[in-house]
Parts: sequence; structure tokens; C-alpha cells
Amino acid sequence: MKGKKLTFLLFFFAALTSCNAQSPKKQNTTPEKKYYVLIETSYGNMTVELYNETPKHRDNFIKLVKEGFYNDLLFHRVINQFMIQGGDPNSRNAKPGQMLGDGTLGYTVPAEFVPGLIHKKGALAAARQADQVNPTKASSSCQFYIVQGNVWPADRLQMMARQMGRTLTQQQIDAYTTIGGTPHLDGDYTVFGQVIEGLDVIDKIAAVECGPADRPVSDVKMKMSVIER
Repeated sequence: MKGKKLTFLLFFFAALTSCNAQSPKKQNTTPEKKYYVLIETSYGNMTVELYNETPKHRDNFIKLVKEGFYNDLLFHRVINQFMIQGGDPNSRNAKPGQMLGDGTLGYTVPAEFVPGLIHKKGALAAARQADQVNPTKASSSCQFYIVQGNVWPADRLQMMARQMGRTLTQQQIDAYTTIGGTPHLDGDYTVFGQVIEGLDVIDKIAAVECGPADRPVSDVKMKMSVIER
């Protein structure tokens, strides 16, 4: 009987151990869904991945894209080696020379600053009003910009950081000394996406001839759609 009892205990322990070994597999969760938006222009197309770390901006942007809000709006402010900006509702059918940039949908989106989301080239970020009238740094309901920026030599990057009283992370140093960007905007404007295809399109748009208020002389229109992957 002792032998049979011992055999039973060993079998029970083995079965229990096997169940415990398999339990982590049952705890696996489905990877978080990723969201992508296609931005079409006459200079080429850009694919943007939206960050789940900034859900308020992600959801607001997706909503507007699905409603067709951005279709036929302009990249109304373009500064070479800095950024390309669009999303002003007043830019739809805007007359030549018309001043743009003040358009809004009547609400703002609370700032969502995430340390790891930086202004490297291709970053999608929300435009906003100046600190004087917007101390919480809340974002525009619809206007955005895509970073072009510059590649920074390491010594100049560190000098700029010291002048601003900031300490750069290794991630920032690696990004800004290789792909480039606009490091002085980090922590002041919400970055909520990244161009993952079509970085060259940013350069093409940034190089267009511009007139007063950095508006392109020839309209640069956009069309957007949500991509399912």
C-alpha cells in the first residue's frame, strides 16, 4: 500500500507541476492594436503610426480622419529644415494669399507628454496656441505638424540642452545625431505618431517655394484614410 500511495503522490505532484508550467501560456494577452493613417499628397504618400501612449490625440485624429475632415485641406505652413504644418479647416478652398493658421474646431485636446516620444524626423505632433494664452499646453483640435528638422552634431546638441537647462536621454542623443529632428520642442508639444513610410515626402514638401507666413505658393493638399493592418 505504501508503494501505491507513493506512486499516486508522485503522479499527482507531476500533474500539478505540469499544470503550473502551462499556466503562463494562459496569461498571454493579445498584442495591443496598432493604428495607421495614410496621408496622400501630390508629392507622394506618408504612412503614419499613431501612438497608443497618447490615446486622447490618437482617438481624436482617427475620428477626424474617418469623417473625411482632412481631405482637401492644405499644408499651409512649411518651413524647410523645421516642419510642415496642416489641418486648418480654413485652408479648404482658401484663396491665394489668404492668411491661415487660426482655424479650430472649437475645442482642445489635453496635453499628453510622454518622455520617450520625441521630435525626431517624421514625428507627428499637435500644434497649439502659445503658452501666454495656453499655460496647460493643450493641443489644437485639428492642426498638426510633421517634423523635418536637422541632424545635430553631438557638441551643438549638448550645448543647446545646457542653454535650455535640460538633460538629454541617450535616446534623444542617438535620434538627433543620426536621423535628426527638432529637440527644443520636446516636452512642450504632444507627439502622437511617427511617419514610418515616406520620410522623403517630408523633404519634398519642405522644399517648396513659400510666400508670406510660410504658406506654399502652390497649394499642397492632403487626403487621409485609416489603414487596417
